[in-house]
Amino acid sequence: MANQTRQLAQLLSADGCAVTTVQVNPPYRPAWVARIRGIRALFRLTSYVWRLRSALRGAELVHVMANSGWAWHLFAAPAIWIASRRKIPVVVNYRGGDADAFFARSFARVRPMLARASAIIVPSAFLLAVFEKYGFRAGIVPNIVNLEAFRPAEVTPATPHLIVTRHLEPIYDIASALRAFAIVVDQHADARLTVVGSGPDREKLEQLAGELGIATRVEFTGPLENSKLPALYRTASLAVNTSLVDNFPISLLEAMASGVPIVSTNVGGIPHLVQHEVTALLVPPSQPAALAHAVLRVLDDPVLASRLRSAGLKEVQGYAWPHVRTKLFGVYARVGMNLTGADKTGAATAQ
Repeated sequence: MANQTRQLAQLLSADGCAVTTVQVNPPYRPAWVARIRGIRALFRLTSYVWRLRSALRGAELVHVMANSGWAWHLFAAPAIWIASRRKIPVVVNYRGGDADAFFARSFARVRPMLARASAIIVPSAFLLAVFEKYGFRAGIVPNIVNLEAFRPAEVTPATPHLIVTRHLEPIYDIASALRAFAIVVDQHADARLTVVGSGPDREKLEQLAGELGIATRVEFTGPLENSKLPALYRTASLAVNTSLVDNFPISLLEAMASGVPIVSTNVGGIPHLVQHEVTALLVPPSQPAALAHAVLRVLDDPVLASRLRSAGLKEVQGYAWPHVRTKLFGVYARVGMNLTGADKTGAATAQ
């Protein structure tokens, strides 16, 4: 979501809008606050609300990048509340893959803030159905992928190279990717796996790679700047996604734009983004053997790999900025801000 927020702000600015991005997690000042749990949460929330109130002075529209859980209550809700109190149109861009579960337990508190939104947009039909279930009308505005940066390699990799680009936390189940890769290595001893991302599970995952005997074939890069990801994708034979809960992962768009075949779990909104046997191979979650079988199918069948690659490249064209811009500006116009002539100012983005 941070990358999408940054990219959206840049694209809007290039179209003549004055954009202020209100970050929810800037560095603590003073730095020592980060060491004290209760105090740091208070500092972060107080700082965020102060910066938000300041950013909204003179704003003509507020675009809130929203997620589930505490992120909604602490960051999205204040932005909606302040904007609505100041009678500024507010577009809620909801992106949480676990929205259904979150709404089921917290909708009494979520509903009043959603009711204050001028418009609700989501990136997938999966989330559209969730909002309809709870009585709210939403519209689909897809995620954006930079087709100039993410583009296919001119030469396919000589040896199998799998990549995983998700946070190292339980909902992304990177452990299943490692277990599947151990099966793949039995048939492709020269295969390697690159895991990109940070998170609380890194130490456990590195230990698991050692236990599986694949530590020398797996690289944990830690977080990478978004600008470095296109080059990584161009070295990949296949992108693997093992999430247990998901909405509309940007990593799959980036893989398609890079001409990299995809093997993914079939959870949440993923089947709305990629189609089994057409733009990806989909498998049930938490089944490393099934995941490995699908990976081996792609690695061992160049015709299949080429078909997935070509279909993905065709599908991803719909997520380029000109296409998304038309849909987004249509929403902005409906809430009272017409940007089609450019040179409009005052759009504020909360993330």
